[in-house]
Amino acid sequence: MVRDSVASHVMRLLVGVARESGVAEHELAFIEGVTGPAVDDDLTRFPTSSLLRVWELIAAADPVGGGARAIAAADRGRLHVWDYLVTGAPTLAAGFADAGEYLSVICDPVARISVVEDGSRLTVQHDNLSTGTEVDNTINEYALGLILRRARDARGDGLRPVRVDFAHTAPRRHGHLDEVFGTGNIHFGQGGNRITFLDAESEPATRPFDPELQRVMRMYARSIIDSARPAPDWRESFRGAIGEALADSHGRGTSLEEVAHRLAMSPRTLQRRLAEHETTWREELEAVRFERATRLLRETDLSLQSIAGRLGYTDHRTLRRAFQRWTGQTPDAFRRAA
Repeated sequence: MVRDSVASHVMRLLVGVARESGVAEHELAFIEGVTGPAVDDDLTRFPTSSLLRVWELIAAADPVGGGARAIAAADRGRLHVWDYLVTGAPTLAAGFADAGEYLSVICDPVARISVVEDGSRLTVQHDNLSTGTEVDNTINEYALGLILRRARDARGDGLRPVRVDFAHTAPRRHGHLDEVFGTGNIHFGQGGNRITFLDAESEPATRPFDPELQRVMRMYARSIIDSARPAPDWRESFRGAIGEALADSHGRGTSLEEVAHRLAMSPRTLQRRLAEHETTWREELEAVRFERATRLLRETDLSLQSIAGRLGYTDHRTLRRAFQRWTGQTPDAFRRAA
């Protein structure tokens, strides 16, 4: 269920960063998962391709500061249980080992975190999904910056890395990274994305270690992975919004403009999205009404007038004519057969 997908926590975080970076709403509206209630569901997973598109928009809008902006937005708790796996462990090494083991609770399973201890040196490496484009720079900066933020959450803001390595080549402007990572010892074109600490465990933990809490966090992370479900595709979300609008209309019906508002997009953007899916407003509205009419006739004893109201029709005669057009039979005959 988690393959080729990312958690809604990550999607919510980066969509917010995109908006802060100046990305237009109509650009976000064309990405699967950005609009609709599913993005607020903690168990919903979104296509990795959708997240990469958000990253592309962030990198285009803010090629220098996009990664840093995402790091700043990633306060502890924004990534749900994963954050507390890192900060609740007895040592930084153990915390990032847990972070690596349960990384798919937030990320595509392609991503990896590994930990290497060499005496007093602790190196955390993050292997990410590579796009082969400059957007990798922004993603890599964010990934290592997030590791540093969580390390500081566990060991205090005074923690500084002694070396930072990036797999991508040096961008034209990267002086801002000295401030982000608290060191100028930053290298590009390396064999991986790594951040190294020296004597990190000499700093006292910011909170006492609770082994039972750690056990609970691991169990919870596993249950989230096992319970994850895919986000509905755009057409499912669109038809769901139509159904909600019809249910709230009390027989008045609904309009493209109203449904566009529910999806947080302009009517013009919605029209373009419908054309992209080779359908029309009328076709989708009729499809929703047909599906709901047949379900209500099969599964309930509601009167035709009541069903008509739930479908946005003014009276049962309008429903009767539409149903005969769809099926060639009357609603009463369909109900008897069902």
